[in-house]
Amino acid sequence: MDNAEIADILSRMARLLEFKGENPFKIAAYEKAARSIKRLEADLSSIHQEGRLSGVPGVGKAIEDKIEEMLTTGTFEAYERTVAEIPRGIIEIMDISGIGPKTARVLYERLGIVSIGDLIKAAEEHRIRRLPRMGPKQEERILRAARSRVQSSDFRRTPLAVATAIARQVTEELSSSPYIMKVLPAGSLRRRKETVGNIDLIALSDEPEKAIDAFMHAGKVTQAPGRWDADEGNAHAAIIYEGNIRVDLYVGPESYCGSLMQYLTGSKEHNIHLHEVARARGYSISRSGMIYEGKQIENERPDNGVAGFATEAALYGFLGLEYLPPEIREDRGEIEAGLDGRLPALIERKDIKGDLHVHSRWSDGRNTIEELALHAGGLGYEYIAITDHSPSTGVANGLSEERLLEHIREIEDINERKEGIRLLSGTECDILSDGRLDYSNRVLEGLDIVVAAVHAGLEQDRKSMTKRVVAALENEHVDILAHPTGRKFGKRSGYDIDMEEVMQAAFDNDKVLEINSSPSRLDLNDRHARMAKEMGVKIAINTDTHSLAHFDNISYGIDVARRAWLEPADVVNTRGLKEIGSILRM
Repeated sequence: MDNAEIADILSRMARLLEFKGENPFKIAAYEKAARSIKRLEADLSSIHQEGRLSGVPGVGKAIEDKIEEMLTTGTFEAYERTVAEIPRGIIEIMDISGIGPKTARVLYERLGIVSIGDLIKAAEEHRIRRLPRMGPKQEERILRAARSRVQSSDFRRTPLAVATAIARQVTEELSSSPYIMKVLPAGSLRRRKETVGNIDLIALSDEPEKAIDAFMHAGKVTQAPGRWDADEGNAHAAIIYEGNIRVDLYVGPESYCGSLMQYLTGSKEHNIHLHEVARARGYSISRSGMIYEGKQIENERPDNGVAGFATEAALYGFLGLEYLPPEIREDRGEIEAGLDGRLPALIERKDIKGDLHVHSRWSDGRNTIEELALHAGGLGYEYIAITDHSPSTGVANGLSEERLLEHIREIEDINERKEGIRLLSGTECDILSDGRLDYSNRVLEGLDIVVAAVHAGLEQDRKSMTKRVVAALENEHVDILAHPTGRKFGKRSGYDIDMEEVMQAAFDNDKVLEINSSPSRLDLNDRHARMAKEMGVKIAINTDTHSLAHFDNISYGIDVARRAWLEPADVVNTRGLKEIGSILRM
């Protein structure tokens, strides 16, 4: 676990205890430790190995023990016990914007609200406004936030980064089995969808029963719903993994791995369309391969007359298509493009030359500017933009105008001393509720790059929010609009905004829209990024880095870009330093 994950659990523990009405000093101890760990420069795991946990500010003996437990197990017993004592719906309610532990407790005790559904009903019936320190406006804000949470496409789904980590754990464990040759991802995980329902995996094995046994007895299995002998000889089993996430394993021989991979990767809509292509040629597709009565097919297995393909490329080629990357298999024109030879050359990680949205310790990041520069240089980047927060984002230690000038001077000093990478002086500047920016134009014109973003006033109506963001895009000093819809997985689906009007404003004013690679955002999403490409709007793939490890999140932004059919030319930070300078008018 990294520092951010440990701090998050400690912060959650404080909120749970506050909901229960526990000792305020105990709650404060967890909150203090969480704040301290967020600001900590060194990794707790390294501090623990050196036996120095007791020296971490804000960490007493009781919290120290819990940190040691988290570093070993990923959680701690008291936290799991507390979570078990509180209805799951209450925990989900406390994740809704505008509802803290005390409000959740009042809703629970006075109105019996134990789920988001209960909350929405109570607001619709105007029962919340009658509670102490409530009123019509607060009730409306709660209702809007609760509906946004339910309507969000990720509600009760697993974010991609979490699913990826779990799949990696299961894969590593199964790879040690002598009965399994290889474990491969399938389903929505392989298509790199932003959220995942079940995690689908494929194991290549000549002894399916023994492979399934290894799977059913994996280390963190909490339930095992069942095992089946699927049609056409494939073995299949499902488990519930730690965290209440279902993982399905399909087992087949290496000889028809391609057939199984294609079928189980999907999407459903893609497979239906592909089946139509096959049927027009007299074939039908199954998870074991291609079937055509009366005609011999290469690699046909004599026992059942089904042709299995060892690779997906062979299967697609058999039907006259180019190989279709998994990320675009959503039946959005990829089959037609594959038949006509019009597939895009999708962007890859190696194409990225720099990151235009990075935070340092000057605001809410964990690392110094120099450390960020060294790390980014090691990644082969030509440039990064240091874009610490503006003053309105007080919780993120936003920079006053005076501190921003000092910030610029430090960046200039490092640029003079270091070769191989260029630091761009920048800001993530708040777009205020009326569309003004948090810094004056006089200050903004002294920066290399201005990244504008909405962080507060998320409840504005569609017309007001759209007008607000468009006003920012019309400012001559703004270069990039960060996380354009404001969504966060598990918290909100995003503010109400007319993205087509925003994109038109970006195009008209020659601005860049961001794909924010933070696993909690992935904003723009793939559909909006595809729309931007079609409208000729420039895109940047940034990480919104707050620690060195976050630079690796660029892979999630690239997943979004590939699903949007983006090519290197569509993304500004595939350009080298000289060209990016002209794009940003530096």
